[in-house]
Amino acid sequence: MSPYDNQLTSLLATLPNRDVTFDSIPSLRKAQDSVATLEMTLQPPISNHFTHEQLTVPSLQGTDTVTLSIFRPSLAPTPASVIYYMHSGGIVCGNRFTFLRQDALLWALASSAVCVTVEYRLAPEDPFPAAVDDCWAGLVWLARHADELGLDRHRIMVAGQSAGGNLAAVMALRARDGGDEESPRVCAQLIDCGMLDDRSRTPSWEQCARSGGGTWSRVSNVTAWKAILGDAGHDGEGSDAHKVGQAANIAARVEDLSCLPPAFVSVGQADGFRDENVEYAGRLWAAGVPTELHVWPGGYHCFDVLVPDAAVSRRCLAAKTAWVVKMLAPENTKASTAKL
Repeated sequence: MSPYDNQLTSLLATLPNRDVTFDSIPSLRKAQDSVATLEMTLQPPISNHFTHEQLTVPSLQGTDTVTLSIFRPSLAPTPASVIYYMHSGGIVCGNRFTFLRQDALLWALASSAVCVTVEYRLAPEDPFPAAVDDCWAGLVWLARHADELGLDRHRIMVAGQSAGGNLAAVMALRARDGGDEESPRVCAQLIDCGMLDDRSRTPSWEQCARSGGGTWSRVSNVTAWKAILGDAGHDGEGSDAHKVGQAANIAARVEDLSCLPPAFVSVGQADGFRDENVEYAGRLWAAGVPTELHVWPGGYHCFDVLVPDAAVSRRCLAAKTAWVVKMLAPENTKASTAKL
């Protein structure tokens, strides 16, 4: 019996070899980037609701720049709340426009929030901490320039899908540990099918392999973590990640999850990432962090943006959107943005 929802299975038959390898990364990037960029040319209906501004900001080291895209709804108030969004792609592909129309821009429209996306460096050319540092540089710059941008620095939500889910979790952790008044204050974190653990050893990965790998197989995950961790990821199973200072950049490796902002964790039941997301939500609860967890029946990795018209996808989008609207409401953020 297939573990997948009936409305999701037709897509799988159209996909080529689903295993990402080092050799396939260049072609995967080319295909994903062309689709994402084409979708985000700000043709209607996007152009009817948003303005798009592209900025370059200093990198963390100050030797390079990081590109941000700012999507401002036409009805956004001043100051506006912020969804700081990090894209999917296993840290090996994708760009700041990936799946944006199907997800974060819809939340922004519903909440009248400004959506800011970041172009972070990809592995294997730039292993960790490059992507984390780029996302942090963008978030720090955004918080420090919030007033001039018409943004509310006390209402910044971090969010991301897949690899971006881990980056969002790590942004919340870094913000908690920030040591000065100019450090970003994160009011909420949305982790969507997060790529949270470099070990790829849970039962959900075994189940995913037995059912054909879905849209992101264990082979793909091992390849991606090898690329992300560089020499430390020699086996793609995280055996040496903790030895080279990368544990702080992998959410599941972080021991202290206390004093974090409220979280929304969402994952498909048939996604290889299921167990690490459920475990992370459980650890957040244990640490006293208000957390909403959804496990979607029959869902494979990123099912909701790949097949948005499926009933389970619509329920998933509705749940995420409702939570974003609730968390970015001023009466909620007053209580959740105390300096962490």
